[in-house]
Amino acid sequence: MSGGVFEALGEPVRRGILQLLAAGAQPAGAVVAAVQALAPISQPAVSQHLKVLREAGLVAMRAEGTRRYYALDAAGVDSAQAWLDALADPLAPLTQPLDALATEVARGRRARRGAPADRDSKVA
Repeated sequence: MSGGVFEALGEPVRRGILQLLAAGAQPAGAVVAAVQALAPISQPAVSQHLKVLREAGLVAMRAEGTRRYYALDAAGVDSAQAWLDALADPLAPLTQPLDALATEVARGRRARRGAPADRDSKVA
């Protein structure tokens, strides 16, 4: 994951835009109006924030005629979440290989326990 995601999240206005978009896709005008209601900011400045969020992979834009709609980009948000989860549990990538090793060890124990009984049954 690129550092651009967390650079984008470092700006309070961008975090506010993401919170707004978490409720669902919004037309650009509604995003601008909502941000301007919270802070004195120009429409071009809001557009620049949306561009940074798009380039970071956190926001997707779709065009419908002359309107632009913005929404959270689930793939970007999931990527950021996975990176944070890896920080919280750095041993998580080892879980599956260790589970497989435990299965093989148990299988070997069962085989060793069953081996003497098999030899006795062949002798009798």
